[in-house]
Amino acid sequence: MTVRFIHTADWQLGMTRHFLAGEAQARFAQARLDAIARIGALAREHRAEFVIVAGDVFETNQVGRQTISRACEALRTIEVPVFLLPGNHEQLDATSVFRQPTFVRSAPATVVVIGSTEPLRVEGRPGIEIVGAPRLTKRTLGDPLEPGYADLAPVPGVTRVLVGHGIVDAVMPIGDAPDEETRIRVDPLRAAIADGRVAYVALGDRHSTTRVDPAGRIWYAGAPEPTAYVETDAGNILLVEIDEGGAGTPAAADAPCTVTPLPVGTWRFVLDEHRLDGPADVDALARWFDGLPSKERTVVKVTLRGTLALRDKARLDALLDEERDRFAAIEEWERHADLAVVPDDADFADLDLGGYAAEAVADLRRKAAGTGDEARTAADALALLVRLAGPRA
Repeated sequence: MTVRFIHTADWQLGMTRHFLAGEAQARFAQARLDAIARIGALAREHRAEFVIVAGDVFETNQVGRQTISRACEALRTIEVPVFLLPGNHEQLDATSVFRQPTFVRSAPATVVVIGSTEPLRVEGRPGIEIVGAPRLTKRTLGDPLEPGYADLAPVPGVTRVLVGHGIVDAVMPIGDAPDEETRIRVDPLRAAIADGRVAYVALGDRHSTTRVDPAGRIWYAGAPEPTAYVETDAGNILLVEIDEGGAGTPAAADAPCTVTPLPVGTWRFVLDEHRLDGPADVDALARWFDGLPSKERTVVKVTLRGTLALRDKARLDALLDEERDRFAAIEEWERHADLAVVPDDADFADLDLGGYAAEAVADLRRKAAGTGDEARTAADALALLVRLAGPRA
């Protein structure tokens, strides 16, 4: 027989992002809830027997009651058992969201919180066990997954799925980030797979879908909706199919295990760099923005480099303002930007300025010719002046 299930993680329901304003934040939050319904639909389509969420179901233990209620309602769309592992964002302490009355009262009967390292059975499916290591604190003193399997013994005929949350040493070796939590060690996991204690390791915490071992039995599912620019392959869940031949014995390690990423994400984070040295480059940037799909669900961060005349900088500022109305958000990566603005007489020829206004422009031009923050501020002020006071098309 073959056991078939969905592995997902890092839903982080209730997440906010500082660069999203107004209704964009509301759409971002709703997309994370909508992803649960898509997971339910894919579970039906692929005849999955259960769903595992490997930690960080919620953004924090302090999410609002409405977020909890809506999450529980969304979970009703998944018709098979759903196993939720507390991660480092909603650790299983006294304040845990999973212990709040709203969750306890509203969660559907199909939901099982992995509250200890005790193996759990899948209802109606003999021979399958779910074993997890819930995060009891944000930080651990040792391998956060080891308590889940250290005392396990192989049981012939039993296929186990181990569920954990944290970064493995194969992705970020211990010692590379001494201030962070201790890493999950991969070699002991491979040994547990080799001797039949565990058939598959479902991990959460890394938001990019990642195969950890060459054998394909240790995976990060990644976040079902992207959350940041640095994620290389977010927006997926994993369909896992494991042949139960030799379950609970070393022979199981050689049985087929197929893992298939299924896309569910609808948001995109786009990071790009553009060279701007004249009006044609500003036009090219406008075309690039225009070519991006699903603008209402796309967050863009651009690095701008080059040299522009003041009138072209004014056009650039107007373009960015217009595009911000179309996209979920547009950010400029100031730390990496290197865009020089060079005012010349032609920029002010049609402004017909005199008196105090002309003196102010002259002072700003002197400052813009310098360097540092004052020069950039002066150039921005001049560009705004040209944009507001210049001739109308």
